[in-house]
Amino acid sequence: MKRKFSAIFGKTLRDYAAHVIAFRPNARLYLLNVVLVGAAMGVFRLLFNFYVLSLGFDEVLLGTLVTISSFTALLAALPMGYLADLLGRKISLLISGAVMALAIAAMVLWPSAGMLIAMNVFFGLAQSLAAVTMAPFLMENSGEQERTYLFSFSSGLQMVASSVGNWIGGYMPGWVGASQNVAATDSLAYGGALLIIALAAALGVLPLALLKSPSLARSERSVFAPISYAVKHPVTLTTLIFPTLLISIGAGLIMPFMNIFFRQVHHQPDTSIGALFAWGSLAMGLGLLIAPPLADRMGKIRFVVVTQGLSIPFLILLGFAPWFWLSAAAYYVRVALMNMSTPVYQTFVMEHVEPPARATVASLTSMAWNFGWVISPLISGRLQVLYGFGPPFIGTILLYVVAVFLYWAFFMRWKIAERIEVSAAAVPGD
Repeated sequence: MKRKFSAIFGKTLRDYAAHVIAFRPNARLYLLNVVLVGAAMGVFRLLFNFYVLSLGFDEVLLGTLVTISSFTALLAALPMGYLADLLGRKISLLISGAVMALAIAAMVLWPSAGMLIAMNVFFGLAQSLAAVTMAPFLMENSGEQERTYLFSFSSGLQMVASSVGNWIGGYMPGWVGASQNVAATDSLAYGGALLIIALAAALGVLPLALLKSPSLARSERSVFAPISYAVKHPVTLTTLIFPTLLISIGAGLIMPFMNIFFRQVHHQPDTSIGALFAWGSLAMGLGLLIAPPLADRMGKIRFVVVTQGLSIPFLILLGFAPWFWLSAAAYYVRVALMNMSTPVYQTFVMEHVEPPARATVASLTSMAWNFGWVISPLISGRLQVLYGFGPPFIGTILLYVVAVFLYWAFFMRWKIAERIEVSAAAVPGD
């Protein structure tokens, strides 16, 4: 039995390595960008909320900033999809990376409510452009055999890099504060740390400059092809995107505030929260890295339903456990299970959409995701001020349950995936 397990494990590792070796040069350069920017964003997501609070603002403004960024990304998603097609993937990725780095720096150099709001608009635009470019870029720079591995490996590397950023980010305010003779919780300490990671994010743009841009066929640049696809396949788009919309509404209620949750509910210091987020990102990264062979065995949609369904009990523990250690343990398991299916589902969606429509479908998916983050953080911020974290967690749990049920109903019970394959004339995905 032990020998059989070793043989299976060894074969799985060899197969995995073969898929990674098959990554194309453009994909490898993109992965280098993912590592650099992922680490910088790990620091940013940990410290930005603390930075805003240290300036004297409250959770209502935090919710407003997340809403503004997401609302901008929502409104810009379709225009950015067209822009990504017109400019090409390389230029789009370069612009999005540069704007994100500049927006972070501006929020530190001119720390006012107006500047925070204005830069979150630009941050939302950059995020939108990056989001609608990423999936088509990975599709165009991968073959059928390694595609799921590239999507998952990209997300996994990002999470591992983010874990390093979370870990370092927990200590950076202390280091910067010591150099400035101020407390680690002072706005100067948080601002200095964020300025450093703005520079790191700017460095992450350099590998993108080396990408080789393929010339697109005229049909792939057609402005009307995506619209024509949407008109012909409204059921396809609805079933592919609607569960994502529900997940986004639920995630927006709690995910932007997890650092605040652990500080206020469990009374943890920045260093402990940074370490928690670091291990959480590492758990998520490892989950993403092991997702492709599991999805190959189970099928993409079955994998999505099982992993997201199993995450829900741990979400309940995360929100309502009376002890920090239990809440933290649930946090690790929940982030790994819930997020490891994301690139698998992205691959499924891209495989069932015609090439000229991919950027637009990616735009619509981005709109669905950002729609939830537009309304949910604003609602959650007010609920937290009035009632604490209980109601936001309950809302998230209910929405996740419905979304998982719809994945199962749409693609496993009613077999809509089979009709999608026929209607889109796409590559089989599950």
